[in-house]
Amino acid sequence: MTAALDDSTQNRINAWINGKLEQGHSPESVIEYIADQGFDKNAAMTAVHALLRGEMSGAVPYEYDPGPISTDRVVHTHDRTVRVLMRVERPQIALFDNALSAEECDRIIEIAENRLRPSATIDPTTGLFEEAETRTSESLTLGISENPVIDSVERRISVLMNCPVEYGEGLQVVRYRTGGQYMRHFDFYSPNDPGSIAHLSGGGQRAATLIIYLNDVEAGGETFFPDPGISFSPRKGQALYFRYFNKRGQLDPATIHAGLPVLAGEKWIMNKWMRRYPVPR
Repeated sequence: MTAALDDSTQNRINAWINGKLEQGHSPESVIEYIADQGFDKNAAMTAVHALLRGEMSGAVPYEYDPGPISTDRVVHTHDRTVRVLMRVERPQIALFDNALSAEECDRIIEIAENRLRPSATIDPTTGLFEEAETRTSESLTLGISENPVIDSVERRISVLMNCPVEYGEGLQVVRYRTGGQYMRHFDFYSPNDPGSIAHLSGGGQRAATLIIYLNDVEAGGETFFPDPGISFSPRKGQALYFRYFNKRGQLDPATIHAGLPVLAGEKWIMNKWMRRYPVPR
């Protein structure tokens, strides 16, 4: 005989689940443990999946709590001092200068160029990757610290985003040719899409993004946030940070953004996505 989770028990269970996921336990093992204690397995699954997904702000406005990144004008990493050029409060955005050297940018392009494949998006129902007209680019996901250059960049990014390397997905290198773009989208996984849960089981919801610009684009290719009406022109070595997951588990709808069409030349970027929990390796 199993017991359903009442509100009081649910709150205690949620705190316990969060702690276990932060320690790196898999969602499946947490669900099984709760069920073994005599609680309803479906209710346990619902509780775990809710924490993995987060929630889009609806009736309750998104709460802009203090973000994790440094409030200083410069950030000191293991090998470089990085200046903060600007900040936006709503949504939470910061632009870093000289996050990567010109040599590092060139080296990463060289590493990725012959390994690129057409970029894909996730089908909201099935969770499968598929090519889509909304995203016209080529991309590659690098292995975590797969060589000394990437290892150094990973450690620097961890300091800039103030998040452990263990919480990050592998760096994704993307090339947009002339005409290439990524139409308006969120970087987090929609909590309402059935296909999202397969991608949330390893690390939970995405919490923040860092876009690193690997080259100067001849024309076009801006990163555009329509809600605040702000765009950022690609400049080699700069990095754009934005956060969309707060401590309440809300997801910020103001972080919808687009990679505008490249009007001349090519655009090379590198994405880093940090998760709520450690990502299994």
